[in-house]
Amino acid sequence: MGVLTKKPKTFEVQFSDPNKSAYSGGDKVAGRVIVEVAEVVQISAVKLLGIGCAKVDYNKGKMHCRDEIEYMKYEEVLHLDHQPTDADDSIILRPGNRYEFMFGFELPQTGCLVSSYVGKFGSVRYYVKAVIEKSGHQYAECKRYFEVEEPIDVNTQELMAPVTGAKLKKVTCMFIPDGSVSVAARIGRKGYCEGEDICIDAQFENSCSRIVVPKAAIFAKHIYRANGRTKEFHEKLTSVRGDHIISGMCDVWQGRVLRVPKLKPTILGCDIIHVDYCLRIYLHIPGSEKLILDLPLVIGTIPYNGMNSRTSSMSSQDGSGTSSTCVSLPSSPPSYSEISRENHIDSSFIPLLDDYDEDDSPIFMHIHALPPPPAYTEQN
Repeated sequence: MGVLTKKPKTFEVQFSDPNKSAYSGGDKVAGRVIVEVAEVVQISAVKLLGIGCAKVDYNKGKMHCRDEIEYMKYEEVLHLDHQPTDADDSIILRPGNRYEFMFGFELPQTGCLVSSYVGKFGSVRYYVKAVIEKSGHQYAECKRYFEVEEPIDVNTQELMAPVTGAKLKKVTCMFIPDGSVSVAARIGRKGYCEGEDICIDAQFENSCSRIVVPKAAIFAKHIYRANGRTKEFHEKLTSVRGDHIISGMCDVWQGRVLRVPKLKPTILGCDIIHVDYCLRIYLHIPGSEKLILDLPLVIGTIPYNGMNSRTSSMSSQDGSGTSSTCVSLPSSPPSYSEISRENHIDSSFIPLLDDYDEDDSPIFMHIHALPPPPAYTEQN
């Protein structure tokens, strides 16, 4: 037998179901390892490993923080059907032939794994690795990654419960009180899946002298832990904004729709990586920090089935109709947009706000130029 000089012509892992997008705990991962050689070669074994692990790696100051948790490790020696072997169990591979080594193994049961994830400072990854050994040494290897998605059913009692909150912020200018702003909001449930609509019912009040802008967004909070240190990364995913609210006015959202984009499910059960989601409802206040109200969300994999509760996240066609999850909001004066065009004040006194979140210089209203809002009357 001559000295080996060439690597295999073909060496790859193929799954039996190439269209399967993700596996769950207890599923079988099956396939074949394909080998084609360019010259005659005698190998001692073809080994297969199934690996699943979470890794965190980042720098915090001068400290390099790194940690790893193993969730799965499977190993077996693969054999060829009807393929003769030498006395030492070695196999001779010849050019022109296609060799297929079959494999199959079961994933650990649901609850023992963590969903696949790739983030800025860490990952949870699963893969199959095939190794060809020759004379007891590694000759060649190849990998094939696969996705794991642990089921999260949003139809559970906990995730079907409505989520509410309220917050008030006092505004100052050069340490001088300048009124306050407030928000009260409600969504029909805590759990949502990709493509579902979150219908937001909210009331915003502005009693400061500035023009404020209500907004809502889905945020992801990525938490990484290693070496006793914690690193967080916040990501804004999708958002919706409302109309400007001038001083002394309020605005009401009834069923304002925010659709859940394609997201990885909430990462649960991992000690070194955690991914939380929230619906952030906030008021942009020029010259001051935002008023922020966070409503917790869980992004699941099994969507709402419409059976557990009548408070579904049904959306209206334009996203502004009354929602079935409408919160009982107190009576409020009309929004600025309801004041008639004839009563609009000179536009030179009301600077427009661009759609941005960064702090800017304070924008004040010329209160004396504003017409009074329409008076309330009770009708029998």
